[in-house]
Formats: sequence, C-alpha cells, structure tokens
Amino acid sequence: MPAALAHRLRTATRETVGGLPSAFWWLWMSTLVNRLGSFVVTFLALYLTVNRGFSPAFAGLVASLFGLGGSIAAVAGGVLADRIGRRPTLLAAQTSAAAATLVLGLVHPAWAIAASAAVLGFTSNASRPAVSAIMADLVPQQDRVRAFSLNYWAINIGFAFSAAVAGLIAAHGFLYLFVGDAATTLLCALVVFARVPETKPETRPETGPQAKPDARGGAASRSATASATPAVGLGAVLRDPVFMSLVGLTFLLACVDGQGSMALPIVMGHQGYSATDYGLVVALNGLLIVLLQIPLTRAVEGRSRALMLAIAALLTGCGFGLTAFAGSAWFYALTVAVWTGGEMLRAPAGMALVVELSPVHARGRYQGVYSLAWSGASFLAPLTAGFLLTAWGGSAVWLSCTLLGAVAAVGYVWLLRGRVTATRETVTVATSENPRATAERAS
Repeated sequence: MPAALAHRLRTATRETVGGLPSAFWWLWMSTLVNRLGSFVVTFLALYLTVNRGFSPAFAGLVASLFGLGGSIAAVAGGVLADRIGRRPTLLAAQTSAAAATLVLGLVHPAWAIAASAAVLGFTSNASRPAVSAIMADLVPQQDRVRAFSLNYWAINIGFAFSAAVAGLIAAHGFLYLFVGDAATTLLCALVVFARVPETKPETRPETGPQAKPDARGGAASRSATASATPAVGLGAVLRDPVFMSLVGLTFLLACVDGQGSMALPIVMGHQGYSATDYGLVVALNGLLIVLLQIPLTRAVEGRSRALMLAIAALLTGCGFGLTAFAGSAWFYALTVAVWTGGEMLRAPAGMALVVELSPVHARGRYQGVYSLAWSGASFLAPLTAGFLLTAWGGSAVWLSCTLLGAVAAVGYVWLLRGRVTATRETVTVATSENPRATAERAS
C-alpha cells in the first residue's frame, strides 16, 4: 500500500473513531450486540400473517400495540433517566425486554400476542432515552454528530446481519428468532452492568470547587454546570415551540417509515416471496448504512440541517412510493436503497439537533419526548397501513408514504429556515418558577 494512501487511511480512521471516551465504546458495543439479535420486530408482521395465518389488519393492530407501549415508554424512560439515573433505567428496561420477547414467542391466543407485544414495546423502548442521554453526557458537543453516527452505524451493522440471518433461522422455526433476540438483549444488559458507568449530572447545589474532567470523558466536569441550573419539568419541554415542531415533523416522517416497514413484508409475502427473500432485501438497508453512513456524515458535516432533513424526507417518501412499481426482488432492493439514503441523512442530523435544543439537566426528558414521535408513529402507522392494505391494497400505502414525506420536507425547510448548523448556545425554557428562565447548553 502506498505510504500516502496509508497515511490518509490512518488520518480518516483517527478523525472518525478517535478521541471518544472508553465508556462510549462499551455502550456502542452493547448496542451492537443487541442489534445483532434484533430478529423479532423486523419479522413480526411476516410471522403473524404467513406463519400464524392472521390477517394484515390484526398484524397492524399488534404492531400498533407495540408502538403504544413504546409511546408510553418514551416519556417514562426519559423521566426515569433524569430521576433515578441512566444506568438503572437502561438495565431494568433491557432485562425486562428479554423476558417479554420470550413470552411473545411462546403465547398463542390472539389476545395474549397483542398484550405481549404492548409489553415488549414498552420495555424495549424505555431504554432509548437513557442510551441517548448517556451518549450526550459522555461526548463533547463538537463530537456528538460523529458519536451518534457511530452508534447508528452499530445499529445497522447488527440490523444487516440479523435481517439476513433471521430469514434463514425462520426457515427452521420462528421460535428460534424469539430465543435469540432475548439472549442478545440480556447479553447487552450484562455489558452495560459491567462496563457503562452512571453519567447523570448532579442537580444539587455544589459548594466545593468545580469537578475536574474524569477518565470517562468529562461527565464529571459538566455536572457543576448542570447543578447551577434549575430543573426542567416535562411541561416545560412540551411548551418549547421549536422543539415540539421538530417532534411533530419527525412524527410525520416516522409514519412514513412505520407504514412502509409494516406493508413491505406483507406485500412481498402475498406476492410469493419467502422470509429469506424479504430478509435479504431489507438487509440491504443495514448494509448500505454500514458502508456509507460514516463517509456520508463526514461529507455533509457542517451543512444546513434544514437541507439535510428536507432531502432525507423526500428520499424516504419517494423511496417507499417507488415500491408501488416493484415487480421483482431487484426492484424492491432499489426502493430500499432510495429510502435508506434518506435514513442516512436524517439520523445523525436529527439526533444532534435534539441534543443542541435540550438543556444538559433535561436531556432525558427531551430525548424521551423526541422518542415519542417515533414510538407514537409506531402505534398509528401500522394500524393505518393494515387498514389501507385491507381496504385498497399496497398502492394506497405507498401513495400515503409519498405525500407524508413531501409534507415533512416542506415543514423542515420552514422550521429551520435561516439556520446553517442549527447550533444554539442558549434556549429559553418556560418553567413554573420563572417563565423566562434561560438554560445554558452543554459545551
């Protein structure tokens, strides 16, 4: 290998993964382990309609109940992460999710499947605000887009593997999917228990000198800043107009993902494609993100967040819209590639924007409300997709996805007009004690 090329590769690697605290990498590893076995949610609609013989409407109801549990967990998990700590919230959620996954795979009555799905939705989503809050606590502001991209990269390494392998496992019995998913979730909790520290900033007034940076990446040094600011309640988060507008637009885009993800396996199954065919097609999503997410993030770093999110919304909506014309596995793969491009642009920009808009001492609540957009859509979107599939077929779902993506794109441009990077040093947060209290951003 030429010396110049080797030097460029070393520099790119150092700029991509260098300088992040060790605790972040243990959290990254736990995420990867969890996603390597994330079989159940991806194949739940196919399992219910093809293996169990339920209708698309019932599969949509079950997926919606999963989303309903996640909607409640998004807020509850965020509040718990701020109150009792990130680590205990994460551990409780992951161990409970492992148990709920096993139960869902073992029960047979329709009502038991529906109830188990709701419990699994709650337990699996309660951990997300805590994970995001830990990352925000550990990583300095200038490195957060990179950190969130790396975490998203881990999610999709696991997803690409699990989607491709799960189809092969399902050929020998769907129960193996539930057992494998539960086992990896439990292993993820063990990694957190052994290696990930508590990062929750202190909220009590400090009388001693400001804490110095520690070996975990500076979480201790930021606790003094957090302790000097008043607590922000959930009501104050809901009264933040810019943030809540972002949540609303994210909800629309999440509905595109939810409807498309619900309808795709059912439509392919009805056209005669096997679980293995579907797994390989949808695995392209994770594979493309693994290969392209990091270089794409480096290429668009510093660009307008409004432009990135608007393009992401259009690609997502149009990608699912193109599915209406799919007649072969290769065409399905092409549509996956298009909406995956939107996903790669949306994920790091959206997560970094949420961190920039949230005070350090209320990150759990802000992350929880932001997660509510996704979990709320995971309740409504599958129900809508199941109804549209039953009443008018797949074309109605793909048209709905296209229209929602276009509306979201216009909304992002309107909300973030005039913002180049969307970074704000301060934000005004209304509280009951002081309607014009100003919370400083973490540096």
